Amino acid sequence: MSDTTERPAIFTPDPDAAFPAITSGDLEVRLARNVAEIDASQSLRYRVFYEERAAKPIGEMAALRRDFDSFDPIADHLLVLDHGKGEGAKAVVGTYRLLRRSRIPAGGSFYTASEYDIAKILAFPGEIMELGRSCVDVDHRNRPTMQLLWRGIAAYVFRHDITLMFGCASLPGTDPDVVGKDLSYLYHHHLAPDSLRVRALDALHVEMNRVPADQLDAKRALAGLPPLIKGYLRLGGFVGDGAVVDPQFNTTDVCVIVQTSAVTDKYYKHYEREARGG
Repeated sequence: MSDTTERPAIFTPDPDAAFPAITSGDLEVRLARNVAEIDASQSLRYRVFYEERAAKPIGEMAALRRDFDSFDPIADHLLVLDHGKGEGAKAVVGTYRLLRRSRIPAGGSFYTASEYDIAKILAFPGEIMELGRSCVDVDHRNRPTMQLLWRGIAAYVFRHDITLMFGCASLPGTDPDVVGKDLSYLYHHHLAPDSLRVRALDALHVEMNRVPADQLDAKRALAGLPPLIKGYLRLGGFVGDGAVVDPQFNTTDVCVIVQTSAVTDKYYKHYEREARGG
């Protein structure tokens, strides 16, 4: 649910947010370093969300062939680049938007607040981070690309001592009954503890408990979830109470919350080495 129909100014990324690039063959993950790379990430988002997944562009988006909103200028943009495709903006094949609490201006909030009451998240101590606008080019939806994205997120988490990650993750389509088993599985097996159980805004709230737990094949339901949501669950993630139908993006959203302290020792030790260049 975008909150703007005009393309906002794009600022130079915060230099304090930088961390060393991580490479694997022709692939590299790092933060966008200039306006052209942020523009390339918005172009990739447009191709995936609007051209491939039938989201509905608003305002100038269709003319510019870019996905953007008012949160882009204050966020960091994680990129996966394939240098086999060339250099610069044309190499961008994956992206993730990372927005830290410390970058939010006074009186502002996170994108997730347009769908959920996030008071419990905001009450969590330390630096918190919203994850959003994740997408990968169709030709790069494979294990190496996704692993690099996760490694980049982990490096960012350790760099900035992030205590909690959260964001809206999507199931395809706008009919909750079609994804009823997915929503029910998440509700029965991964509902957040009360202290972090954010709730969809009343006007948008869609019941997730659509299929009784004893009628679900949990193993099959987990296997059928979108890879991004499965990735959050592997990190010990939870979901909030209630789904939200997003007509603009042609999705049904859930709020995912991950305490970084819940990441297993295996993930922590591995990614800490990557973040420190060891």
